[in-house]
Amino acid sequence: MTGIPGTDDKMTNFAANLRLLCDRQGSISLICRKLGINRQQFNKYLSGRHMPSSGNIRIVANYFGLGPEVLFAEHEHFRALVDGNFFDVLDHLRRAPQVVRFLDTVAVSTKIDMGEYVGCYDRYQYSSIYSRKILRSAFCIFQNGDFLNHYYIERFPSYDNPARTEYIFKYHGFTFPVEDRVFTIDFETVQRNEFTFGIFSNVQRSSKRFMFGIVSGVAATMFRQPFSTRAVLHYRKAGLLSRAELQSTTTLDMNDPSIPREAREYLGESPDMIKPA
Repeated sequence: MTGIPGTDDKMTNFAANLRLLCDRQGSISLICRKLGINRQQFNKYLSGRHMPSSGNIRIVANYFGLGPEVLFAEHEHFRALVDGNFFDVLDHLRRAPQVVRFLDTVAVSTKIDMGEYVGCYDRYQYSSIYSRKILRSAFCIFQNGDFLNHYYIERFPSYDNPARTEYIFKYHGFTFPVEDRVFTIDFETVQRNEFTFGIFSNVQRSSKRFMFGIVSGVAATMFRQPFSTRAVLHYRKAGLLSRAELQSTTTLDMNDPSIPREAREYLGESPDMIKPA
């Protein structure tokens, strides 16, 4: 059985993960200025010689759009999340006893053409965070053994500086095509506090493939309230998500011309987000 990481392990993981994030950002001096943290002190974090205060941990986490606890994840697992290599994450999920029991319950014996569903999609829905904005996320379905898995990425720009990303959410889960319907269940792995569920209908229109459906999300805390809303999957290409798909993730005005007409018509003219009273 794996033991609970001690202080030394946490410090080592934090330092390695912070170095990885900084390598992707460029200038350490610029990062320190934006964080408001002394460069000499920041170097101690990078070298693993000093553990940041809880306040500085939150500052660093917010800057990189991550949950504070994610910064202390095992480095290889953290690299898998940051690099978009989600197979390791899904393998961990599939070995969990609760997931194994779930798969045994819902898996159907009917053979289907899994290749009909695999590929990359643009996913559109009204945002549960930004009022009257349509969220475009990057969604990918791929085959993993006898099952279909999926992952998708949401990015929310800052209100004050739209060029800067305020939040990033990453979901990993399972896809079940049953009788011309597609069921999805997934887990958010940055904040680690949300499940989402979806049911979609596969439709073909004017040589473009769409799946129209309903998705619901339930969080562990009321920081993100439960929601239910319409969603659209618009097929983009075969294979896994690339940088181009990830860079297109953002929130859009309701009438943004880049949103396919079919998606806008299905989502409707006004948000129909269902939330608790």
